[in-house]
Amino acid sequence: MRPGPLDNLCDVAGVRVGHATDGEGLTGCTAILFDGREGAAGATVGVDVRGSSPGTRETARLAPTASINETHAVLLTGGSAFGLAAADGVVSYLEERGVGLDLGSVRIPLVSAAVIFDLMTGSPRARPDARMGYEAARTAGSGRFLQGSVGAGTGATVGKILGPERAMKGGLGSASFVFDGGLVVAALAVVNAFGDVHENGRVVAGPRLEDGSLGETLRLLPEAASRLGWRERGAEAAENTTLALVATNARLTKVQTTKVAQMAHDGFARTISPVHSTLDGDVIFAAATGEIPTATDLVGAWGAEAVSRAVLRAVRHARSAGGFPGLAGD
Repeated sequence: MRPGPLDNLCDVAGVRVGHATDGEGLTGCTAILFDGREGAAGATVGVDVRGSSPGTRETARLAPTASINETHAVLLTGGSAFGLAAADGVVSYLEERGVGLDLGSVRIPLVSAAVIFDLMTGSPRARPDARMGYEAARTAGSGRFLQGSVGAGTGATVGKILGPERAMKGGLGSASFVFDGGLVVAALAVVNAFGDVHENGRVVAGPRLEDGSLGETLRLLPEAASRLGWRERGAEAAENTTLALVATNARLTKVQTTKVAQMAHDGFARTISPVHSTLDGDVIFAAATGEIPTATDLVGAWGAEAVSRAVLRAVRHARSAGGFPGLAGD
């Protein structure tokens, strides 16, 4: 096992990634397209939603009991519920190219999506729309792509327990692993967490204390809950989410990809604290392109590792923006 040659999601053949970024409004979206293999359309995709405040599109179709097994793209986007409109642009792009579920007289592109809340990072009026979704799909490529404050990670932030004035910049990151025999397991993450990001037990991105050091959300939580009269209010609960997609060239069913998505949440738990809270809308997709027979547990376990690396890259590549300092500087 070793990192892939690109060390990103595109190490999985047939997977393409494209961004659309609004650098002024501080929002954006990222399209992940599945070209399919050997005449098969799309990929087999499962999903697991753990956060209490998710915003999604076409995820019910990904349930193991749903009859349709192909998905042609997944969109990760800023803009909260408004940003789901960007998926329409991905649908239009795929329709123009004849990609979709073949029903004889028409092909219907199947595009799932999930959102983060970034409306307060830049302009609350700036949201990804169908035009941006189309642009993200149009520019999708199979090589290296930008990470950090780009695409869906443009307006992402982390470490918000002390308020936005003490938070730091989150972002988008990706990583991959390749195995003897040709198996590839990769992940892409968009980190917009309420909690902080850890590496080897140390906070690397989180709430900034008055002395300039980084606090630990878990230890700040009791005092904050008492001081603020903590309540699980809808507005607060909508402001945080970490999203990820695990991709593999394994041959998996929708039941298996759902299990991979479940296992991959361990990658969030290893690097984000706290995670899956009432204040987050955490979602992980898992996509299989169907090339190599392998064990579900192998893909799920290493999918979690890829997610962990992607989360760390997201904050390490994040640039300062909107008054939020990033580890990559200005």
